[in-house]
Amino acid sequence: MTEELTPAEAYAAARRRAVEEATAFAPFRDMYDFELDPFQIDACRALEAGKGVLVAAPTGSGKTIVGEFAVHLALHQGRKCFYTTPIKALSNQKYSDLVKRYGADKVGLLTGDNSVNSEAPVVVMTTEVLRNMLYAGSQTLRGLGYVVMDEVHYLSDRFRGAVWEEVIIHLPESVTLVSLSATVSNAEEFGDWLDTVRGDTEVIVSESRPVPLWQHVLAGRRMYDLFEEETDHGGRGAGRREVNPDLERLARMENQRTYNPRDRRRGKMVREADRERERRQRSRIWTPGRPEVIERLDAAGLLPAITFIFSRAGCEAAVQQCLYAGLRLNDEDGRQRVRELVEARTASIPSEDLHVLGYYEWLEGLERGIAAHHAGMLPTFKEVVEELFVRGLVKAVFATETLALGINMPARSVVLEKLVKWNGEQHADITPGEYTQLTGRAGRRGIDVEGHAVVLWQRGMDPGHLAGLAGTRTYPLRSSFKPSYNMAVNLVDQFGRHRSRELLETSFAQFQADRSVVGISRQVQRNEEGLEGYREGMTCHLGDFEEYARLRRDLKDRENELAKQGAAQRRAAAAGSLERLKPGDVIHVPTGKFAGLALVLDPGLPAGRSNGHRGFDQHDGPRPLVLTAERQVKRLASIDFPVPVEPVERMRIPRTFNPRSPQSRRDLASALRTKAGHLTPERGAKRRGGAADDREITRLRAELRAHPCHGCDEREDHARWAERYHRLRRDTQQLERRIEGRTNTIARTFDRIVALLTELDYLRGNEVTEHGKRLARLYGELDLLASECLRDGVWEGLGPAELAACASALVYESRQSDDAVVPKVPGGRTKAALGEMVRIWGRLDALEEDFRINQAEGVGQREPDLGFAWVAHEWASDKGLDEVLRDAEMPAGDFVRWCKQVIDVLGQIAAAAPREGSTVPKAARKAVDAMLRGVVAYSSLG
Repeated sequence: MTEELTPAEAYAAARRRAVEEATAFAPFRDMYDFELDPFQIDACRALEAGKGVLVAAPTGSGKTIVGEFAVHLALHQGRKCFYTTPIKALSNQKYSDLVKRYGADKVGLLTGDNSVNSEAPVVVMTTEVLRNMLYAGSQTLRGLGYVVMDEVHYLSDRFRGAVWEEVIIHLPESVTLVSLSATVSNAEEFGDWLDTVRGDTEVIVSESRPVPLWQHVLAGRRMYDLFEEETDHGGRGAGRREVNPDLERLARMENQRTYNPRDRRRGKMVREADRERERRQRSRIWTPGRPEVIERLDAAGLLPAITFIFSRAGCEAAVQQCLYAGLRLNDEDGRQRVRELVEARTASIPSEDLHVLGYYEWLEGLERGIAAHHAGMLPTFKEVVEELFVRGLVKAVFATETLALGINMPARSVVLEKLVKWNGEQHADITPGEYTQLTGRAGRRGIDVEGHAVVLWQRGMDPGHLAGLAGTRTYPLRSSFKPSYNMAVNLVDQFGRHRSRELLETSFAQFQADRSVVGISRQVQRNEEGLEGYREGMTCHLGDFEEYARLRRDLKDRENELAKQGAAQRRAAAAGSLERLKPGDVIHVPTGKFAGLALVLDPGLPAGRSNGHRGFDQHDGPRPLVLTAERQVKRLASIDFPVPVEPVERMRIPRTFNPRSPQSRRDLASALRTKAGHLTPERGAKRRGGAADDREITRLRAELRAHPCHGCDEREDHARWAERYHRLRRDTQQLERRIEGRTNTIARTFDRIVALLTELDYLRGNEVTEHGKRLARLYGELDLLASECLRDGVWEGLGPAELAACASALVYESRQSDDAVVPKVPGGRTKAALGEMVRIWGRLDALEEDFRINQAEGVGQREPDLGFAWVAHEWASDKGLDEVLRDAEMPAGDFVRWCKQVIDVLGQIAAAAPREGSTVPKAARKAVDAMLRGVVAYSSLG
């Protein structure tokens, strides 16, 4: 029975309802058939109140609803909304979602190679497109009221993350920014920066997943829970999760020895029954194969599942293994529906290309409900897999981690085969952030009651480490912002040098650097206080003890330097003396286990210097084989000769000498003692110079003795305080250098870039020259190289296919660097032009070094990669897909992706090239037409 409201309470409630119904949020909330979460409601209300918002919430929690409310607000207010995403696939997906809701007339799409209804009130685009529009002052920006930045945590990306900060900094003040991020641990810091550069911004963080996630480990025949039930630990507060002790026991068993007969400490044999029990337990620790894993998940009702395999080849192999195992996850009706959808979506692909693309093998897997998903696949194929998965017609997907970036493909379960992946340089453990992003796909909102993350047992697995990954749900957002040449000319053109410098100082990168400086500055202040105390402690009534302490340090440093020099000289002299030894030399081994008289049997020199070279080590030097006076035949090393060795006598080694014969060794050792036993090791020793002979040492010792503080009774007490002062002063100076290095770092890099561009006549003070205007229209890592090639006429007279080959070198990057492999390039004019491009890059590289522009810091021009030049030339020359892919030696998806990037840069070249007297614009446009055909043209995603 509900409690009746008083008239006053009823009136107040009615007023609240009336106010709420008058908002734009009320009808928006009614558009959904489920209740919105508190964080979604808070963010939407903040937006309607005129504030910008940063929403940080787990994957799959429904952050995009806040972005959709920005779209709703823009339409309600008669303004525009741009919805930006980091990749074209996401843009395409969001475009489809918004068209279904608002109609094709109100929604547009801009992704670089796709332009649909670009003047619509709502336009979905990649973030790079918006950046370029801001620099170009595009008329499309007129009336813009809201910008949604989906996956804004992508600004951490080392290659493309700077674009996000450029957009945030340069958007007009009148634009309200909606930032949607995965859960990051420093959301408040990022929000503080947004508040600084964009004005009033509300930070809304949600830690809870809408669908609970259970963590498991699959080992042998059993699926273990990673954590025990949460316990209160005696009522001491919040629940805490403990690692499942069964898993810890498995890990111990895997590392445990069952029985070692040499282990005498145990005192008795392990009983046969104990060993048998251990063998049975140990047999439970194994990793099921991929088909078995899917069958086990299917039996447990945990499909659909995404299995993350950090290898494209591994994904394809997994599908084949499931097919060979006879796995079928679809019934006949499902198979028929799959075939109908696939045939409809691939109808535009020429039949002659289907075999080349592996269509029939791919279709067989789809009909059985099994598929791969990775960047090497044809975009159309990936899109079909995503659609079938969402429809429940594909139940097992084997994917690389690229699927985790925002694609709307949630599953009931996520499987991780391993916890390490190749990061481009080495195999490294996945981070807590990566683990969270991957397992975040598990649990479909509105479909699943709970999601499941399953990690396959691997040899050497540490359950505690896995629990750490699973328990750390957040990761920090770090700026990757760096100024570029294109950015510099665009900024100077719009704002002038001084204002541009100030704008860059407002970047998140500088915001984070300055915040870290605060802590270092406080430490410097504390150190300064400590230095003052130490200075008092070393004060001497006889004179300047700091000066005296400096003399002591100089003397000690000089003695250490001489000692190091002497040791290095002795090592070099010793190595040289070993190289001069010959068979029959009698020597004294100075140190080591075999010190004493010895006869050289084999000097152990490298090939070409002696016949006996078996013992030579190129790092340790010669390793002579000797017979000692105690009848032992041993091979010595450089460590046995800390000082040079010289022969003290010569002996003839009998031809009949056999080092394996005890009698032979005894006879020759006896002759050795008779011949040289009376000699001493000191014979032939030379007097070596040292500290006693050094003039600097002599001078410093004299100054030290003459100093007034030398006679102080408390000299050593003062010296201890002086040493502490010196150490702290050195540490403080290092901290001060760190502060200097972090303060104004972005602006200093910008200054160096501007200086180089001024040297090349792209800038003259605040003026952007004709060359600079051209550079402003070229975007990419090799923007300056492309501009210099246009300036020098490198591409003049080239045909479309030849220009396509040259343009490919500006964008292509080989997946694996192999300097020994010489890429195949077209001959004639193309080869000459590519050679000239590399020469110009060399000139720019040297210039960057002169201006201290460091590629290691993400600034500057990498070397052009010619690995795609032949493929681009062949495709633009109308060669067939089969022939081109065979030459490319790359998956169809990669081929399409690189072709689209070449097309994109060709469009930039056409726009930037000189209008009069140049053949380049026409050739570039023809090259675009030549490449935008067949598999490249009908791939809907980039």
